[in-house]
Amino acid sequence: MSAAEVENASTPAASSSKPLGMRKNGKQWHAPKKAFRPGSGLTPYEQRAKQRVAQQALKTKEREMKEEKEAERQRRIQALKEKREAKAEKERYEQLALKMHKKRVERLKRKEKRNKLLNS
Repeated sequence: MSAAEVENASTPAASSSKPLGMRKNGKQWHAPKKAFRPGSGLTPYEQRAKQRVAQQALKTKEREMKEEKEAERQRRIQALKEKREAKAEKERYEQLALKMHKKRVERLKRKEKRNKLLNS
């Protein structure tokens, strides 16, 4: 019986490697097709679960990267706004200095800084 099993095991390998004859429809340039089996592509639950976890990890990584990028963008925007505000305030004090005495402008600056600290 074991000899028959060895012989049967060797015949499928031989049949798959042997060349096929002429095709009946004459289209030898086409690759031979296999039977349509819709259930053959189904994956087991464990494999789908692993894929789902991997996809979820990928999405969280993408989300983190987007958040980091957005935070960097907001930081640059905030720095730009602060720079513009400081420039505008400096120009305003220069305009006041042209009109008023220097010591009075200094007093106004200190007073506005105190109010700014109290309000914030």
